[in-house]
Amino acid sequence: MVGTPLVVQTRIYRSNQGTKSLVVAPGYSCKALELPWRDNQRGLSCIPPDIYEVEIKYSQRYKKIYWVLHVPGRDDILIHWGNLAGDIAMGFITHSAGCILYGKYFGFLNGQMAVLLSRPTIRKFMSVMNFDPFRLQIIEAFGGV
Repeated sequence: MVGTPLVVQTRIYRSNQGTKSLVVAPGYSCKALELPWRDNQRGLSCIPPDIYEVEIKYSQRYKKIYWVLHVPGRDDILIHWGNLAGDIAMGFITHSAGCILYGKYFGFLNGQMAVLLSRPTIRKFMSVMNFDPFRLQIIEAFGGV
């Protein structure tokens, strides 16, 4: 995908309540929240750091939405709206089954770490990206897990 825009998602914090990231795209930035790292387990974990191809596909629930492709051992990884991405085994709420949630701000909902203003952030991101494919580079900027 030579010439395809690069979006960089830098993970900055991880806990049982989720994994926080800063997202920088050409002409846009936002926040992201994912599940905690749980050895890349389907539906329970964020995805491994790497560079992934991302393209628009159709989802029954989200309609036109970005899908992260070629995640080892995983499929159906979306970038969509939602607020919470906690470890359900630890009693937290999640709106993610391994997907990436984008939002404008970090905050808290009912005492749980969250991303806020998620729907308008996803709409704006998709508009800025012109619904075009891109490469997503996920890096980790914290020591350890």
